[in-house]
Amino acid sequence: MNVYTTDKIRNVVILGHGGAGKTSLVESMAYLSGITSRLGNVAEGNTLSDFDKEEIKRKFSISTTMVPIIWGDTKINVLDTPGYFDFAGEAEEAAAAADAAIIVVNGKNGVEVGTQKAWDLCEKYKLPRTFYVSNMDFDNASFREVVETLTELYGKKIAPLHLPIRENEKFVGYVNVVKMAARRYVNKQEKVECEIPDYLQDYLESYRENLMEAVAETSEEFMDRYFSGDEFTEAEIMAALHTNVADCSIVPVTMGASLNLQGIMILLDDIINYMPSPEKRKIAGVNMKTKEVFEADYNFAKAKSAFVWKTIVDPFIGKYSMIKVASGVIKNDDVLYNEAKDSEERINKLYVMEGSKTIEVKELHAGDIGAIGKLNASTGDTLSTKATPIAYGKIDAPVPYTYKRFRAKVKGEEDKVSQALAKMAQEDLTMRVVNDGENRQTLLYGLGDQHLDIIASKLLTKYKVDIELEKPKVAFRETIRKSSDVDSKYKKQSGGHGQYGHVKMRFSPLDTLDKPYEFEQEVVGGAVPKNYFPAVEKGIQDSTQKGPLAGYPVVGVKAVLYDGSYHPVDSSEMAFKTAASQAFKKGFMEAGPVLLEPIASLKVTVPDKFTGDVMGDLNKKRGRILGMNPDHKGNTIIEADIPMSELYGYSTQLRSMTGGSGSYSYEFARYEQAPNDVQEREIAARQKAEEEA
Repeated sequence: MNVYTTDKIRNVVILGHGGAGKTSLVESMAYLSGITSRLGNVAEGNTLSDFDKEEIKRKFSISTTMVPIIWGDTKINVLDTPGYFDFAGEAEEAAAAADAAIIVVNGKNGVEVGTQKAWDLCEKYKLPRTFYVSNMDFDNASFREVVETLTELYGKKIAPLHLPIRENEKFVGYVNVVKMAARRYVNKQEKVECEIPDYLQDYLESYRENLMEAVAETSEEFMDRYFSGDEFTEAEIMAALHTNVADCSIVPVTMGASLNLQGIMILLDDIINYMPSPEKRKIAGVNMKTKEVFEADYNFAKAKSAFVWKTIVDPFIGKYSMIKVASGVIKNDDVLYNEAKDSEERINKLYVMEGSKTIEVKELHAGDIGAIGKLNASTGDTLSTKATPIAYGKIDAPVPYTYKRFRAKVKGEEDKVSQALAKMAQEDLTMRVVNDGENRQTLLYGLGDQHLDIIASKLLTKYKVDIELEKPKVAFRETIRKSSDVDSKYKKQSGGHGQYGHVKMRFSPLDTLDKPYEFEQEVVGGAVPKNYFPAVEKGIQDSTQKGPLAGYPVVGVKAVLYDGSYHPVDSSEMAFKTAASQAFKKGFMEAGPVLLEPIASLKVTVPDKFTGDVMGDLNKKRGRILGMNPDHKGNTIIEADIPMSELYGYSTQLRSMTGGSGSYSYEFARYEQAPNDVQEREIAARQKAEEEA
């Protein structure tokens, strides 16, 4: 592949709702640019960007894929992202590496939740964007409805550049709003000039007027000409669009039918004409040597630096670090310094990824996107030189809140599972493995149930290890509400020395639940010798690990040893430890034992229209609503306390209630006494488990 300078590069991320047609659009671009000789299809599993076995099986994108499209003398690095919310981390990484975005809207389904999430992501990264309305060849596709909805949501900055011509509900051509000219398709993508239909005149005038207003606002001279009734030339309109799209004050809307290759050439031309090259974008890091701001701004003349925006780990093709060059020119054999790892590495080969295919290149200029193989780097790391060590900001990945317990199906494969998950975690910033030793379980965290299922499936297909996912144990606790006084004697006689330990103890609730127990002794007259006090405490300590009520850890118990007796020959530390353990079990059960459940502090953000449904559901889940606050974007933030046990499966339930538009976060708040029915259920479950054992 040729080397491209910064001005001849466009980095475009494809965003949108799941099933909107993103991968089909990329496939059409690849076909028209000559990368492929056959137009792939998602349904047939033969597209350039959906090459993973899981993607082929499920027929939707799971990972971000790069496809470099050569159009004229410009390279467009197209980043095809998943649309499903369980893989939002992939879209986040791609948006961090892109300089512009195309938001794909299904012309049949209209503006969906994923469309709005894509817009929010563009706002976060200040990405210039274009809407592409797909599936215009479908009978019930409506470009006008999409434009009207987008205008309602985002105002006058929405600027359609084309209008569809439909005859007998079929998409047969389009009108160019800038050129005020119409084209009719023949043989799918070929087109000829035609008259502008009368029924489009009103819409055309309205769209044209909006566009002219936006052009006029680019300068005072244009504004004066606009008010004096002067017409702008086509070149002036295109120049103004280039400026306005780059500063996000205009968002063009275009359309097409990807499978028929209609509208794709126009979109590729628009990317080059209106989307900014990296040299028009800003990026800054910190020079770790001088602690000063390093304004890289994709300047090829500055010190070399790049950041790793994605990591690919595959058991067959190895590890690749996807980089975006932020400054300078990175070449083969360069020695790069990784500030996060405090290590230097020589680059053997530079690549450009084309779906699953790697293409070697000699160098990558500032603003370009490529890959380095077998690099000791993680996603978010910065590569620079030792002389000018730079650090750019980390990627802000979504936090995973959905979790399940997992275990290896085959005994002895625990290490294999652990190693495979560690490799997968390098690729996926939204996946976490947490060892919950307290409840003797290992937890797998992700962005949703589907995410966790796909992780399990990938483990089997890629790494040949099988896991089963289960409902996790809730971290209950046990404590007491009353006081008790017990007498416990452990006496055992056998041949030779016997065993003898005798304690009298009081148990009462502590003022805090922050520690398991507090031990004191008030023994007088040497009834229990001092050298046995540690053994008594050890008996109490061991007993708090697994409470007598339902086998959960004990918190908040005060134990006082005040009397007892000993035998000069038969007494031992083991005997007193056993006596103390027996005393604890008896005293605990006589002191009003209760089960405590963990309570989470929950924040749910939902569009205003779903507030009532979500609050009603939280009440059913024993949630306590603490407050409701508007976010001034049409959403309500509901704050509530809720038992952790009620949050299992909440991701799926919330999406179902809100059509995918709701989001939530939580953190552990405290422990509270569980209701009687919950306590009885847990005790019964413990008894059943013991009987089965």
